[in-house]
Amino acid sequence: MIKLLLKTTFFVLVLTSVASISKAQIGYDYAQYDFGLGGNINMVYGDAESVTKTPSASISFTYNHTPFVNYVVEVQVGTLEGGDKLLLSKSGRYFKNNYTAFVFKGQLQAGELMDYSRSGAANVLKNLYISAGLGYLMNDIRDGNINRESIVTPGFVTTGLDKSNELFLPIRLGYEFKVFNRYNEPSFKIDLGAQYNMDFGDNMDGFDAGKSKDKLIQYSIGLKFAIGGVTSYRKQIHY
Repeated sequence: MIKLLLKTTFFVLVLTSVASISKAQIGYDYAQYDFGLGGNINMVYGDAESVTKTPSASISFTYNHTPFVNYVVEVQVGTLEGGDKLLLSKSGRYFKNNYTAFVFKGQLQAGELMDYSRSGAANVLKNLYISAGLGYLMNDIRDGNINRESIVTPGFVTTGLDKSNELFLPIRLGYEFKVFNRYNEPSFKIDLGAQYNMDFGDNMDGFDAGKSKDKLIQYSIGLKFAIGGVTSYRKQIHY
């Protein structure tokens, strides 16, 4: 009888301890991996005389070292465009680039650096982030999608490459809305950002002209879905 009572008491204590530990972890857990889908609005500031907004789509895979320190691999496919289709500008430059880009970047969110547990404002600001990395751009300007010769200024021709590969530096500022499940884990995220991409070459627009390199500005929205590898953070994520 005493043995049975001791076993029952021990079993109850174990269950109580497990329940307490599980309860203590609610709000601390997060998935280490995310799969993402996104869309971008692109604007190239290069050698063409006017800027055109164009779309692109992206898929991404994120490794979350912590909920606020992230490493992102992304693939983008879309178009870049600029210049005058009617060729009435002085230079006559016009291009349409069907590009593919591969990007790797590290991302640091404010929540990694601040105590957000006692302030409503800090709890909102914790999801602000800055990121930087390295990108590889594959330019593909197809037949009929570029004009190099001006009809306004006879004899004025701009050289460049229709197809090229080059590196670029992406710098991004954004905000990540975290949506929590019933266990207070961030299972779904909405990512809003603005990204400045500095081209190490000068053929994003297919023209090799001017003193400065091409630049690409992107405004984007993305959806990220937690896909596993649940682990715990050192402090509570959700307040």
